Amino acid sequence: MNGTTTPEAISDRLPLKGAPLVDGQSPIHGGRSQEASPSPSRRAWLRFKRNRLGYWSLIILAAIFLLSLVAEVISNDKPLVARYNGQWLFPMVQNVPETAVGGDFQTNADFLDPFVKEQFAQPGNFALMPLNPYHHSTLNYYAKAPNPAPPSGDNWLGTDDRGRDVAARLLYGFRVSILFALALTVIGVALGIVAGAVQGYFAGRTDLVFQRFIEIWGSMPELYLLIIFAAVFEPSVILLVVLLSLFGWMGLSDYVRAEFLRNRQMDYVRAARALGASLGK
Repeated sequence: MNGTTTPEAISDRLPLKGAPLVDGQSPIHGGRSQEASPSPSRRAWLRFKRNRLGYWSLIILAAIFLLSLVAEVISNDKPLVARYNGQWLFPMVQNVPETAVGGDFQTNADFLDPFVKEQFAQPGNFALMPLNPYHHSTLNYYAKAPNPAPPSGDNWLGTDDRGRDVAARLLYGFRVSILFALALTVIGVALGIVAGAVQGYFAGRTDLVFQRFIEIWGSMPELYLLIIFAAVFEPSVILLVVLLSLFGWMGLSDYVRAEFLRNRQMDYVRAARALGASLGK
């Protein structure tokens, strides 16, 4: 009959009794199993991956960040490993005095010094330098051009007004910037979630006190506080992270608080409270 499915047709699509199931076959749903729907995080990732500009930007950013984590191996004014007069040296993990490489002083050896280079150019000696032989703080006293210098074979992106390699400073500076942003984000999110959850969960007087505190704290002049603390304490990246984290959590706490307050009005929460459930449950 048209538009109907007979029992014989259904039985034809089912596997025989006792026969093994083919991969992906099921005794229901017409012999094929239904694929599980992706999780919300999986759907979000697939939606982001369809944005090719954002996806490849993330790949490039992650690759540069991974390279910056090993910046000392890529860009440094000290050899990765060196050998002088039969002695192995590891200047990246130990201080090598100039006297250990044929010099006259006990100060740390300058491996960019032409005299030191001549010592390692002798037979049996060698020094394996990083890809870019400059640290972010290296002052190139032996530059061929006056500073600031344009890009060259020695300095890929040139030097600044003090003779420091721009490529090395970009690599090290990128690492500091990314780690600073990640630390600030993690601390701000953690504080915001905790503060918002406490307000929304307990509500009432606790919420009222927190809201007045946030209004007072949010009206504090952040720039002046930064200037005052920088004058009292020694300026550093850690101090800047601490100061900015004190103000970066308030925006997120409002959203978390609103979500907790909304969930307090759910039917199952009201039913539990009507049955005598305590606040901790």
